[in-house]
Amino acid sequence: MTNTTLSFKRPEADLVALEHLSSRYPNAAAAIAEIARLSAVQTLPLGAIHIISDIHGEEKKLQHVINNASGTLRPLVEKLFSDRMSESELKEFLKLVFYPAEVTAKLKDRLTDPDELREYARGTLDSQFFLFRHLMANYSLRLATQLFPAEYRDLLMEILHAPFTARGGEFIDAIVDQLICGGKALHFIHLLGRLIRNLAVDEIVIGGDCWDRGPRGDRVVDYLRLQPNLSFIWGNHDVLWLGAALGNEALICNVLRVSLRYRRLSQLDEGYSIPLTPLEHLANSAYGDDPAAYFVPKGEGMRPMELVARMQKAIAVMQFKLEGQLIERNQEWDLEHRRLLHRVAWEEGTIEIDGCRYELRDTHFPTIDPADPYALTDEEEQCLKYLKQSFLRSQKLQEQMRFMVDSGSMYLKRRDCLIFHGCVPVDDKGAFRSMPFDGEQLSGRALFEHIEMVVHRALEKSETKDLDLLWYLWCGPLSPLFGKDRIATFERYFIEDKAPHKENKDPYFDLIHDEAFCDRVLAEFEMDAASGLIVNGHVPVKIEQGESPLKKSGKAITIDGAFSEAYGDYGYTLLLEPDSIVLAEHHHFDSIDSAIRDGVDIIPDKRKIRQYDCIRSVRDGERGQRIRYRIEELQRLVQAYQTNRLHENHGYEGGFASQSLSHLR
Repeated sequence: MTNTTLSFKRPEADLVALEHLSSRYPNAAAAIAEIARLSAVQTLPLGAIHIISDIHGEEKKLQHVINNASGTLRPLVEKLFSDRMSESELKEFLKLVFYPAEVTAKLKDRLTDPDELREYARGTLDSQFFLFRHLMANYSLRLATQLFPAEYRDLLMEILHAPFTARGGEFIDAIVDQLICGGKALHFIHLLGRLIRNLAVDEIVIGGDCWDRGPRGDRVVDYLRLQPNLSFIWGNHDVLWLGAALGNEALICNVLRVSLRYRRLSQLDEGYSIPLTPLEHLANSAYGDDPAAYFVPKGEGMRPMELVARMQKAIAVMQFKLEGQLIERNQEWDLEHRRLLHRVAWEEGTIEIDGCRYELRDTHFPTIDPADPYALTDEEEQCLKYLKQSFLRSQKLQEQMRFMVDSGSMYLKRRDCLIFHGCVPVDDKGAFRSMPFDGEQLSGRALFEHIEMVVHRALEKSETKDLDLLWYLWCGPLSPLFGKDRIATFERYFIEDKAPHKENKDPYFDLIHDEAFCDRVLAEFEMDAASGLIVNGHVPVKIEQGESPLKKSGKAITIDGAFSEAYGDYGYTLLLEPDSIVLAEHHHFDSIDSAIRDGVDIIPDKRKIRQYDCIRSVRDGERGQRIRYRIEELQRLVQAYQTNRLHENHGYEGGFASQSLSHLR
């Protein structure tokens, strides 16, 4: 019979907390054993953390960068197997390491003879086991086994134990024979390959901006959802899609306009089941005779170029109207100067911006009423209604947004690195600028943390005020995710003169070259200024112009390397290794097919940013801090047992310790 009495004598607060812990460690011996285990884990080397930012829909390149562990798996495999494999064998093994699912799928059709399959499986598994054990050596067993596929967990534990026993080749042969007999040999090779890849990197941190410019932001998030330990830093393009998914009409128009501009429509209709038929109808009806010459899309596609241009113009005009309405109902943002439609002199074909008047190069506005320029026409209202319903009803889009918010935050602290997407808004002298939130003026870390709360609140309640804030985070001057005074979308479309196209960056981006300023930012987020490094993306590093990602201060680094082909086709991963911080620069990636067929790989250029005097251990990282807290809790639990403030449970039942099936373990 289960004992349901309280395990402590007095209702003290600390005992109530410890009682929950006692359910896992029911006596002093169990708690002391766990303290010993955790103390040993603290001595293991820190796992690798890889930080990638500004993917912008480039899903195939991202998949390869994750699969080859940002270029770190190849040198490891070459080091371990160079004297055990020929060059051709090494090449084939690397294909399997990077693409286990795709390679085994091809082998399934080729290896139909049982003897050939046995020979392949025996040799491949022997190499996989060797690499698997090497990677496992730096892991806590409890942590690593969480990555094991459940159906093979016990088998993998036996394999892990094999080299330290008298088990010989017969042991492995027995495993291979039974896997082949059950038709699971290639399946096991596939799962073991994926496990090896997952063990190569302890954590992946995405520094923001999964969508836009590149072809398939939906597939980027699909692949990220498969990773076992992933964290998000939100970027402005991420909150753009979040706001659209939650029904903010201005952001829906922004998403559609950008997708049309770059002809990235398959992620909408195929990826998210969002049909563009209502917008096609509006474009044909209201803009059917409009050449839309300044809305010509980038790239090729199935729809006629003229149609896509008209669709882009139609949705852009709707965007400007809806943004004008949104700015008007949020007067505290002081953005009246960005409401532009009522500043047009319709008969003259000019517009006043920031006190200057400019000539419009396109004056065809069939859906704008000069007397009420921010009002949607009935046809625009109907179009928007259908589009909004599609965004709200897209199950995949809603699931991805939930994942992004649940896995994400405005900033992260990893070892010596303070990681955020854009900037900390400051004035010219480096003082933190504040913006109004829920009746408060917030700046610095408080601003970041309040935004996190509002993003979560928006996901749960979708109130207009919070959804409007997502628009501000996308493009507002004081948004830490944006960091410019404006997005000059209207100006670039409609004004030939380049002067009003300029978007002024927040002073932060110049000040991070100054060491003292970086120290103030690090201190604001409770980081050690002496060792801290600020890591942000958002602003592409102009590699072709010789710009360096590492700033002159040595205290800040920008890791937006123009990952997407539409931006430049480079890209960075910041590698936080046990003994160093390394910047890996990625180049063009042909295709997954070429990687599987020809062994094409991205071999990054690497630059050491920091070198530590010794290999740092788990105790030096965030996991080590959590372990210290747990050890302190367990020590209090042991003390409570030893002073009899908590009762121990030694598993006695009827006077004898339970021996349930122990002889079979």
